[in-house]
Amino acid sequence: MEGGDLVFENQEDRAFNGSAERERRTKRRFQIDQEVKYKMLYGQRIAETGVGRTMNISSGGVWFSTESMLTSGMPVELSMNWPVLLNDSCPMKLMIYGCVVRSNEKGAAVAIERYEFRTQGSRSFQQMNPPVEVRLGN
Repeated sequence: MEGGDLVFENQEDRAFNGSAERERRTKRRFQIDQEVKYKMLYGQRIAETGVGRTMNISSGGVWFSTESMLTSGMPVELSMNWPVLLNDSCPMKLMIYGCVVRSNEKGAAVAIERYEFRTQGSRSFQQMNPPVEVRLGN
């Protein structure tokens, strides 16, 4: 799968330890491969940051690769570009706030407590109007 690809799969049954096991999750998972930035939070301080890739996501949680094992139970903030444009022109960023529920050498699972989409300005506007530097001086 190349970066940014969307794959919708029905995962009613999946292989687990070599045997077919009925999927117990109640939320439908989507195979979305996107870069994700994460911040481990300790109170109001950022304890650790990193970059990984989402492997699957649902309305209840997200599984993503990590640079190192994350501490279970810790709050985390995830940020990723959403692969679909709003009104075919406006890029969006998905912000996820949750808690690490599982982590190993391959990645981490986060239970989503809340999420929000943030617009990033329309592409046509971004292309037509390059950033302008403004200096305020005495």
